[in-house]
Amino acid sequence: MIEIILVLVIVFVALLVMNVPIAVAIAVASMLAMLLGGYDPNLMVASKMANGIDSFALLAIPFFILSGILMGRGGMARRLMDLAATLMGRFPGGLAYVNTLTCMLFGSISGSAAAAVTSIGGFMLPEMKNKGYNNEFSVAVTTTAATTGLLIPPSNIMIVYAVASGSVSIAAMFMAGILPGILIGLLLMLVCFVIAKRTNLAAGERSSLKDIGIAFRRAFLSLLLLVIVIGGILKGVFTATEASAIAVAYAFFLSVVLYREVRLSQLPEILLQAGVTTAVIMLLIGASSGMSWIMTISNIPQTVSSGLLGLSDNPIVIMLMINLILLFVGTFMDMTPAVLIFTPIFLPIAKALGLEPVHFGIIMIANLCIGLCTPPVGTCLFLGCGVGKTTIARVTPIMVPFFIAMFVGLMLISYVPEITLWLPQLFGL
Repeated sequence: MIEIILVLVIVFVALLVMNVPIAVAIAVASMLAMLLGGYDPNLMVASKMANGIDSFALLAIPFFILSGILMGRGGMARRLMDLAATLMGRFPGGLAYVNTLTCMLFGSISGSAAAAVTSIGGFMLPEMKNKGYNNEFSVAVTTTAATTGLLIPPSNIMIVYAVASGSVSIAAMFMAGILPGILIGLLLMLVCFVIAKRTNLAAGERSSLKDIGIAFRRAFLSLLLLVIVIGGILKGVFTATEASAIAVAYAFFLSVVLYREVRLSQLPEILLQAGVTTAVIMLLIGASSGMSWIMTISNIPQTVSSGLLGLSDNPIVIMLMINLILLFVGTFMDMTPAVLIFTPIFLPIAKALGLEPVHFGIIMIANLCIGLCTPPVGTCLFLGCGVGKTTIARVTPIMVPFFIAMFVGLMLISYVPEITLWLPQLFGL
């Protein structure tokens, strides 16, 4: 038990006090914990890190990252934004709905919340500022809406959870996330509606059916990627890993050949960016695998499970406690290590409560999505403030209603399993 306590203390101090990258903090803490446990850290850390990333399913991550970068550079974000503007721009505060819907569409295609913040925020934040919208409100909308792309497939974090759980189908996770992602997106739009009414935000111009048709035609090929990936997986034409490679080929065709917004001379830079991002994620996965192994040999999952189940026999109370713990974890830990570290701890408890592993995976991801928007280490929050040229201190108070909306969505997802499981059951997954 002392090993895992040491690991958590070192990770917490390194993150909040010393500002050390989380992968480094976890790796160092794991080695110290192994020394206390009587293991050779040089051998065990290397072995566990290598084994942690030795998975065919994880090959999908670099491909989806590359396809997301190509989409962001290739004009797909602009086409999706134009489509959303024709559908939602006529309402009071319409640009806030446009922002939310565009983040949902682009996030679902790219599978990256960070890509949605930078790509959509780069277009929408200046536009909203020019139309008289409060800059911090605009950043809050972009930051929170971007996280819906981690629930709407394809999503890299779903692949990580499927690998960490050991028995969950990636296809089932993809289908399970669609309705929860849409639900949270709608709740965020509801917050935008209330704020628009209170602040008398102006309505945009009404688009004609012809304008909607033109915008849809321009965005159709971008939206088709989601159909190809999900449809191919469901039909058994290809696996999720193969689908990620197809997504790269399709994004390359649209960006380089058809739209011609990405030049061949830019490809080395794009490949380098994808490689660096992949390396960071793989280091996180490898370091977290070592930490997960320490918890396993220390019987931490069994201890935590017995402790929580001993506190109450009410599934509602236990799920609420798990949600609160994950919300706290998400405020200072990145999603990938959090999923890898806490899945072995909480998944057995979820199974004991009668939850489906797929359902619990969506609950965990929805929890950690909120953490991406909260200080001190919220990735999307930092990116949004950077793009919007503002500060976290000014944005955070305005984000409170959005946090409440996301929490309400989390509670609905947690206690109404049909929201998550209906589509997977419909397709027999």
